[in-house]
Amino acid sequence: MFNNYSKILFLSTLVTGTLITLSSTSWISAWMGLEINLLSFIPLMNNSNNLMSAETALKYFLTQAIASSIFFLATILSAMKMNPAIDLHYHFPNLLISVSLMIKMGAAPFHFWFPNIIEGLTWTNSLILMIWQKIAPLILISYIFNMNFLIYFIITSALVGALGGLNQTSLRKLMAFSSINHMSWMLMAMQESNKSWMIYFLFYSFLSTAVILLFNYFKLSQLNQLFSMFSNSNILKFSFFINLLSMGGLPPFFGFFPKWMVIQNLLLTHQMFMTFLLISSSLITLFFYLRICYSAFMIGTTEMNWNYFSQFNKTLINYTTLFTFTSIMGMPLITLIYIYL
Repeated sequence: MFNNYSKILFLSTLVTGTLITLSSTSWISAWMGLEINLLSFIPLMNNSNNLMSAETALKYFLTQAIASSIFFLATILSAMKMNPAIDLHYHFPNLLISVSLMIKMGAAPFHFWFPNIIEGLTWTNSLILMIWQKIAPLILISYIFNMNFLIYFIITSALVGALGGLNQTSLRKLMAFSSINHMSWMLMAMQESNKSWMIYFLFYSFLSTAVILLFNYFKLSQLNQLFSMFSNSNILKFSFFINLLSMGGLPPFFGFFPKWMVIQNLLLTHQMFMTFLLISSSLITLFFYLRICYSAFMIGTTEMNWNYFSQFNKTLINYTTLFTFTSIMGMPLITLIYIYL
């Protein structure tokens, strides 16, 4: 009971810290919100059933503390540049702020901590780290967006996110590298407008939740565990397959729409190199999603019954059906709305 109360307390302060950052009117108050958010998430990482939780929490704290220190230094420099007696390059504080926020999100080339920490977390905490913990840094980056600063992070995140997942057998690390790749698309969408990257982030959050709910329910952590999974239900296999392909951005599924928006903007602004790079990296991520599907569907498969649900939770079936229907029908519906409105 006490453990549940403490989780509710820390989840509340986690949300509060993010809201403080989003509603802040100065860099110092934004920094305070980030610190509250950090100190709330560390207790949530503690898990008595996981021997790696203490080590993971310490690694996360040290990484975030370094990023927070850089962010705080940048806020001081930002205040100092208002003094005409101090010769400080105008863009330098903003560059430091961008670097600190990239470290906090785990974007390449500051990504080294991200897959290792997700490996030591539960799926629920991994979901929080991949989605909720990115909201405040992304909002702050949108305030000082500068393509000259961010183009390097976009290119490295696209390449690292795609190539880093090729030799992984851990599902958590695969999701981590996928998240790094999606980060490059979100930063690229930020070039067009705040609305574009927010739409992309909402789609990414929805699809990540759909996949991670299945991983969490079946207690999956390694690729070889999928060889004998879903052996009694074709519906769950089909749902798993569709949601993974949708998250990979394969047309005509739901997950392709935000990438379509980014590609359209890149083509309109004649950024052919970035278009080629992002599409190529997305195809590589789609390859390791297909490798997951191949493990689940082709290796060691047996004859299955489409209507066999008795061993599965009915709530899981309902959620899975909803996510799958959205993945299949979401893209055509949104396309029609996009064309006629």
